[in-house]
Amino acid sequence: MLQSIRDGSRSWGAKIIIGVMVAAMALFGIESLFGLFGSDPNEVASVNGQPIMRQQVELEVQRALRSGQVPPEQERALRNDMLDQLITAQLLSQYAEDGGFTVSDNQLDQMIVSLPEFHDQDGRFSADVFRNRLAGAGYTPMSFREELRVDIQRQHLQQGLAFSDFSLPSEQERLASLQRQERSFRYVVLDGGDVDTDLTISEEDLESYYEANQERYERPEQVRLEYVLIDRQSMAQEQDIDEDVLRDAWREQNRDADRRVSHIMVTFGNDRSREEAQELAASAREALDEGESFADTAVRYSDDTASAEEGGDLGVISRGFFGDTFDDAAFGLEEGDISQVVELDGAFHIIQVTDIRGPTFEEQRDQLQREVALRDIDSEFNQRVQQLIDESFAAEDLQSVADEIGLTLQESDWLARDDTAEGVLSEPGVIAEAFSDDVLVEGYNSEVIELDQDRRLVLRVAERREATLLSLDDVREEVEMSVAALQQQEALREEAQTLIAELRSGSDQGDISWLEANSVSRQSDSTVPQLIVQEAFRMPRPEEGESVYRAVELPQGVALVALDSVTDGEVDEQMETFVSQMAEQLRAQSVLQGLIDDLRSNADIER
Repeated sequence: MLQSIRDGSRSWGAKIIIGVMVAAMALFGIESLFGLFGSDPNEVASVNGQPIMRQQVELEVQRALRSGQVPPEQERALRNDMLDQLITAQLLSQYAEDGGFTVSDNQLDQMIVSLPEFHDQDGRFSADVFRNRLAGAGYTPMSFREELRVDIQRQHLQQGLAFSDFSLPSEQERLASLQRQERSFRYVVLDGGDVDTDLTISEEDLESYYEANQERYERPEQVRLEYVLIDRQSMAQEQDIDEDVLRDAWREQNRDADRRVSHIMVTFGNDRSREEAQELAASAREALDEGESFADTAVRYSDDTASAEEGGDLGVISRGFFGDTFDDAAFGLEEGDISQVVELDGAFHIIQVTDIRGPTFEEQRDQLQREVALRDIDSEFNQRVQQLIDESFAAEDLQSVADEIGLTLQESDWLARDDTAEGVLSEPGVIAEAFSDDVLVEGYNSEVIELDQDRRLVLRVAERREATLLSLDDVREEVEMSVAALQQQEALREEAQTLIAELRSGSDQGDISWLEANSVSRQSDSTVPQLIVQEAFRMPRPEEGESVYRAVELPQGVALVALDSVTDGEVDEQMETFVSQMAEQLRAQSVLQGLIDDLRSNADIER
């Protein structure tokens, strides 16, 4: 698209259009462009003429991301889901309004005041709590009132639909009876070893199956892609970070962490002058430099005799506990470090940090390495992204772009629109961009695709293969396997029906290795394949002392099922209440979904 704009801008027709645009903007403002070229470009869809704006979609996306229920990497896919939800909501709102569902301002006020989310600690409505909660969720009071009005309309509509459809007590009792029913049956799975596997597959069989199943052998339109990727994380891994820089970063991160400190305090005032105290403190610091322990030095020099007896220990402190001067010394030290002499409140102090209540440098080293590297290459990353935008815009290939920026040109295997790609090509929107008209038909480089905050991608179609029907020779082996599987499955069906006929006639089939399943309910955990259990509950109730037989198709093979007895299970009121409620909910959802499907089929939706 960008290249086509660039090419088109050279024509006289384009210059005339640009002249009209400039004149319209000068006379009437930018809104005049909407009249020249159609609807507001911020309109992403319309429902029966009512627009859905891009801002609405983005607002819902951000609210979903802010809730923490949707990971950020799913943001692109989330936009489509949110647009679909907004379209459905618009349809239901229009239907509700057409049906006369209204909500008065008084009803809205009562609803808002009664919501506990807006109550203070005393359980009363608080205007401040109301405004703060709305701001945190991205609402204004007016937008919240309007959305609440629409929600109440929809709720009334849905409740009306739900209550308009109900089940009779006899139906509920029948449902409960079926739900608690238990069945005992036997089964055996027939596989290839139970029939003659000497299958004869003719060329006619292959051709017939191939002709009847050509859609299976259609190769869709495919492309092979070239792409370049700028990855901030990969760039950061290549950075060499100086050890001193890492330690500075660690100090910065932990400069406010609580820490355990000891001190030596030399006072001045009444019996000692300031100069004498300073000299004594300097002597204490010299003793420490010469290797004397902090505890011994504290006993010899510190006027704080209480802490001196504990090696000078003052316990664990937080920033601000002893004031800024003390903090500047204590919170600038690493564990085990000793400060120089510090003057504070009529005394000289020597401070030692004995423990920092936070992760050690070694514990944080790898994390700091990543964080500092990411910070250091941030500017380079942005420059390279801008260079990628500039270089790929007009380039006729991607190799020259890769060479210019110092990137590696990567290639994909053949991919179709619906294929599950690997790596960065599997990110939302990437394959769609590859099959866009600009990239696929016009042959341009794609626009720069923002995969996430750390990765940018540009792709180009290197080769294109049109959709085609593969010949029988190309897929002969696959067709042979399918025909053989069909013939074997048909042989198993015939074998199962033969056994059923013999069992019904009373013929002795003692060589059948039955597996027994006794007192199986619909909800019970069982090792029996689910298809067999489902079929067992579809079979008619057998007469006393007799069995009912049926063949069940499995993905591979055929099962022979003998239903021996049906009993009423024990009444479980809790389970029956749950089943009844679920049935009502499913019924209500089905009615609502039916309405939504009908509204969509009759609506004028543009997107």
